[in-house]
Amino acid sequence: MTTTKTRRPLPAAVILTPGAEARIAKLMADAPEGAIGVKLSTPRRGCSGLAYSVDYVTEADKFDERIETPGGSFFIDGASVLYLVGSTMDWADDDFTAGFVFENPNAKGACGCGESFTV
Repeated sequence: MTTTKTRRPLPAAVILTPGAEARIAKLMADAPEGAIGVKLSTPRRGCSGLAYSVDYVTEADKFDERIETPGGSFFIDGASVLYLVGSTMDWADDDFTAGFVFENPNAKGACGCGESFTV
């Protein structure tokens, strides 16, 4: 008798709040031709070493994690996933600033200006 184990789906590396999903939908509504989604990555820059970057993407990389949202596809750079697992991504918009805000349990510190973090 052969038994087959079924795997439960793995949770997404990043949790998107309704505000983040709404912003992704807005970005995709205004996306340049050829864009298939938006992608989160953590390039090396800033005082602390890593920064959050969200950009349009025109093709999926086989190592990227893909999250389907009501407004379009959201990709996480495959090389950045380890720095982001368990994070929450939100959109904040007030009188002075507008942008994605990250709650990252892997970040051990951040620079004073808030532009970069270290793990």
